[in-house]
Amino acid sequence: MRFVLPASRRARHPLARALSVLLGLAVIGVLMVFGLVVAGVLLVGGLVLLAVRQWKLGSSRPAAAGSRASHHAQTIEGEFVVLRDSRNTAHSH
Repeated sequence: MRFVLPASRRARHPLARALSVLLGLAVIGVLMVFGLVVAGVLLVGGLVLLAVRQWKLGSSRPAAAGSRASHHAQTIEGEFVVLRDSRNTAHSH
């Protein structure tokens, strides 16, 4: 099975060809500018979101973040017991 495109109807007049090339370049330029604007909006929005998140995180922390008291507040202590399994398993070697 062959896929055949229909014959293109290119204009023979040189002025029409030049105008079609300029129109194509203009469309490509508009699409590129639109893409850059969208990328800029996403970048600025992401930076604003990150700054707001960091600001909220910073305001909820205690004033003495480096002190020993805040270190103890983040530590979880507990006891553990080592259980010995008499069976030989592949991961115990």
